Amino acid sequence: MNEEGRSRGKSRDPESTKARILDAALTIFSRKGYYDTRLDDIVAAAETSKGSIYFHFPNKERLFLALVDQFSDLLERRVEAAIQAEARGMARVRVALATCLETFGKYRRPAKILLVQAAGLGATFENKRNEVNDRFALLIAGYLQEAVDVGDIAPVDTEVVSYACMGSIYGVVIHWVYTGEPEPDRIMASLLPVLLRSVGFEMEPSG
Repeated sequence: MNEEGRSRGKSRDPESTKARILDAALTIFSRKGYYDTRLDDIVAAAETSKGSIYFHFPNKERLFLALVDQFSDLLERRVEAAIQAEARGMARVRVALATCLETFGKYRRPAKILLVQAAGLGATFENKRNEVNDRFALLIAGYLQEAVDVGDIAPVDTEVVSYACMGSIYGVVIHWVYTGEPEPDRIMASLLPVLLRSVGFEMEPSG
């Protein structure tokens, strides 16, 4: 099939095109930053047309925000899948926090977009960051309340603690995104016990 035929084949599947645009945007945004990224860069990387991008996203801002939403959805799906096999209580808190850490560690490029590049881009982007933070703080708060209800931990202000947990995760991951240090395994091994200990729960030693 010639190049023109391949292009026509790609354009017949809007969802495939959208996914390709998002993948290309993730690569370009994470490498060049929001302001230095041009839609032409994404067009070239996605092997599509500017019209195809505008069909799915009205402008560069909406494309960037779609990447934030995509990563947030992925993170929530991974957390919810991970806790399914766990009983209500601190087991779910531990797995939820561990999954957050593991996901940020595995997906460095979207983590960079959410935690680093979205900062300082204006009210729209900051509102999106706050929305994501609220979303996951609420998720963690729900699991903490379950742990209180079943008697795994003493009553705590779950809202404050959940925001503190997310802030700690963000702080360490931002440093890792910038520098590559510490390794994700070190973050997991060091930060997770501290977060759990902050609500009076001690992890059992591994091994």
